Amino acid sequence: MDLGLKDKVALVTGAGSQIGFGKAICLTLAKEGCDVIVNDINLDDAEKTAAEVKALGRKSMAIKADVTKKAEVQAMVKQALAEFGRIDILVNNAGAMSPEAYFLEQNEAVWDKDINLNLKGTMLCAQAVLPGMLEHKYGKIVNISSGTVRIIHPAINVYSMAKAGVEIFTKQLAKVMIKEGINVNCVSPGWSPTNFINLDKAALEELFLPETPSGRGVEPKDIANAVAFLTSDVSSDVVGHVLSVDGGATM
Repeated sequence: MDLGLKDKVALVTGAGSQIGFGKAICLTLAKEGCDVIVNDINLDDAEKTAAEVKALGRKSMAIKADVTKKAEVQAMVKQALAEFGRIDILVNNAGAMSPEAYFLEQNEAVWDKDINLNLKGTMLCAQAVLPGMLEHKYGKIVNISSGTVRIIHPAINVYSMAKAGVEIFTKQLAKVMIKEGINVNCVSPGWSPTNFINLDKAALEELFLPETPSGRGVEPKDIANAVAFLTSDVSSDVVGHVLSVDGGATM
């Protein structure tokens, strides 16, 4: 099936980790014909991902930017537009989870960190690319949420609350932008044996496997394939949708 992604320009945030979702998304989009702008706060890692995109025969550039800072996000988009002329696709993948703590022991700095990176950063990046998308009457935005939004646990996890905000933001923005030719959707991953959670694979399996009907964790390629679908013209009538990719853990 032709996804209609050939020669589209994609910006993927938080794509420096060599075992994370972001890199897999970049490479999958490149295989479908996209040129890819690779963002990460670690430039060396972003350049590694960009080099692999180029090895697939597509154009790529790495840009260091902290997505929680508006000035850096705006500068990143300006640099990308100067190089590629447009941004057709934005994948808001950057995110992180602070270590859990009992609610009364949590501090404001941790709340700010999780909310700023996971929610505010998503909003800032969307705000920065939308003027160009509106000008071209075309765009695809995919935000990355989390299955933890649908799993209530007693630690009172601010990361989960921030990701719940991402899902509401997705739906609100989608309703406004679809009339302008811009699709906004969301992918909600389940647990994954990457370095996102500070537990080894055995500990992750012991914690999450009993509640996962598929019997395995989410692989980066699973998320990348979902993103490719939602950024494609094949999904043009999918609007404000939260696509769970979690092996049935939250069904």
